[in-house]
Amino acid sequence: MDGATSCGRFIIELPDSDAALALSGGEDQQILQRLQSLTGASLVMRGLDLEIGGRPAQLERAAALVELVRPLWQEGQAVSAVDLQAAINALDTGRTKAHAELGTQILARSQRGSLLRPRTLRQKTYVEAMEKHDLTFALGPAGTGKTFLATVLAVRMLTERKVERLVLTRPAVEAGERLGFLPGDLQQKVDPYLRPLYDALHALLGLEKTSTLLEKGVIEVAPLAYMRGRTLEEAFVILDEAQNTTSSQMRMVLTRLGERSRMVVTGDVTQVDLPAGQISGLVEAAELLESVEGVSVCRLTSADVLRHPLVQRVVDAYSRKDFG
Repeated sequence: MDGATSCGRFIIELPDSDAALALSGGEDQQILQRLQSLTGASLVMRGLDLEIGGRPAQLERAAALVELVRPLWQEGQAVSAVDLQAAINALDTGRTKAHAELGTQILARSQRGSLLRPRTLRQKTYVEAMEKHDLTFALGPAGTGKTFLATVLAVRMLTERKVERLVLTRPAVEAGERLGFLPGDLQQKVDPYLRPLYDALHALLGLEKTSTLLEKGVIEVAPLAYMRGRTLEEAFVILDEAQNTTSSQMRMVLTRLGERSRMVVTGDVTQVDLPAGQISGLVEAAELLESVEGVSVCRLTSADVLRHPLVQRVVDAYSRKDFG
């Protein structure tokens, strides 16, 4: 750790202006203020020096947090509130070494130049599970990166020619809507349900390349009903919003898996839109298959939410209502 202590002050020397901007003015314009409120220390950027002041315990905690997010700011990647919260969780649970390894697990670079990597320890476990297992289930609330991380890994494996194609699918079931009431032909009817998958592809590949791969059939984005009767070989298959599959639909899609393929099944079991009394295929499959060789079940929590910090509090509030 670069720096020197004097009269309750600690200085961390930053490598360049990009690092300074990442800590003080990237996506989150108030990152230093957040660090101050979390640690009680004062943090001031003077050129390429980050000055930390306060009592010994405050200095130690603030310096430790800045070090834990070093892999981001050192590369000029903006530090967010989510990154800080993940670092705090690691610090408070004594898992700083494991958290430090997050910085080395780069999966890809987005079209905007951002380095894409797991940002929490449970996300790290999830990525490792997808890399090692042919079938992975990811259960967790909205905003935990279930679908996006699966898409990132799928695109990487496609680029590395470990699979020949990507198949992304989800059931066309949403709260309060039925396909018959939507305008257009069948493809136009189901496209709104598949939009989150298109959005992830566009962020990774760009609109033009995504369109080209879709036209060539290298990437297929389709409703779950299109999977019946097929064998998906040399493919990376992502079944999204799987909490809205029935038991028979889940069994159908799981048995589509062919040779040299892998599948990731994602969903939020607190947002089931099936008719009352109907069991979710995701809930059933996760319980039945958790101990089966070659299958991994990962459970993400509100602590892994990567959206606006308010989303985590919303998820927690509803959880207290549901289970409290």
